[in-house]
Amino acid sequence: MNLVSIVILNWNGRKFLEQFLGRLAVYSRIPGAEIVVADNASTDDSIAFMTKHFPDIRLIRLEKNYGFAGGYNRALEQISSRYYLLLNSDIEVTEGWLEPLLKFMEQHPDVAACSPKMLDYNRRTHFEYAGAAGGFIDRFGYTFCRGRIFDMLEEDHRQYNDAVETFWATGACFLVRSSLFREFKGFDETFFAHMEEVDLCWRLRNKGYRIAYVPESSVYHVGGGTLAPGNPFKTYLNFRNNLLLLYKNLPRKKLRCLLFLRSLLDAVSAVRFILRGDFRDFAAVIKAHLAFHRLKKIYRNLGKTNKIPINSVNFAVTYPGSIVVDFFLLKRRTLFQLRHQFRSHLTRIE
Repeated sequence: MNLVSIVILNWNGRKFLEQFLGRLAVYSRIPGAEIVVADNASTDDSIAFMTKHFPDIRLIRLEKNYGFAGGYNRALEQISSRYYLLLNSDIEVTEGWLEPLLKFMEQHPDVAACSPKMLDYNRRTHFEYAGAAGGFIDRFGYTFCRGRIFDMLEEDHRQYNDAVETFWATGACFLVRSSLFREFKGFDETFFAHMEEVDLCWRLRNKGYRIAYVPESSVYHVGGGTLAPGNPFKTYLNFRNNLLLLYKNLPRKKLRCLLFLRSLLDAVSAVRFILRGDFRDFAAVIKAHLAFHRLKKIYRNLGKTNKIPINSVNFAVTYPGSIVVDFFLLKRRTLFQLRHQFRSHLTRIE
């Protein structure tokens, strides 16, 4: 069994494979590490490129595009390693990026998954949207990061260079214990793409495991390699999947009131799209809510809802307020401006 398998799920990403795969191979040469490219039925020349230029890298071919969640689930079933490291194809790794992540996991057996510092490939002094310096969630289910709240990206001044417990680790660079990934049945394929890693992290946390951010490792992320910002399908997935996230993981007693409040907040977002002239994004929000209500019955029948009798939203790493209110109304744009109650309870991991 390998120590770690670095697995890239590729879909029509030939340009990123050409741009970043060679560097990844050079900077990932440690004992027990392998690189695997799982192709999600690409229609470009990704396969031909891999066969010609990287014949020694293992290639898994999937028969159709299963999305992020389904693609990784099927690929990882075919891989045997102590750790899985899921890596987006549009990420540039740095020298020495891998060892700190593995060392951290070996030293902290109660940590199920972790992620590195995520920096912006195109603006290299700043954090990147997908993960920044660790992922969190507010009481209404809205996700944010240290270093990134909504579209506000902070410059990296080493202000987040401490390893801390987080709510979720970014799927763009996601190191997870393979035994736990299998035990928890991987990603929920209903999500298809976006927030499936938050869902998995929430399920892991409900069983007492921790999630962490490891700043000694850093990578640069292009972002939007598959679905660019402003894509209505991305808007649809984000709104629908965020509702699914809450429906699956919140205790029943908290759910009805919270979903009502979320509907009001999402309605405000939909109106903002109209005022900005983004009519396709407005339609995507409506479509997302309709799809969510259709999926609720399916989730109940499949037993995918949370039956753990705990107040599972009140982890110390859950923001007790509304990140929407703080950001848009109170103009709090960085983690240092958020409530002291939250910042003071972030747990450093030595």
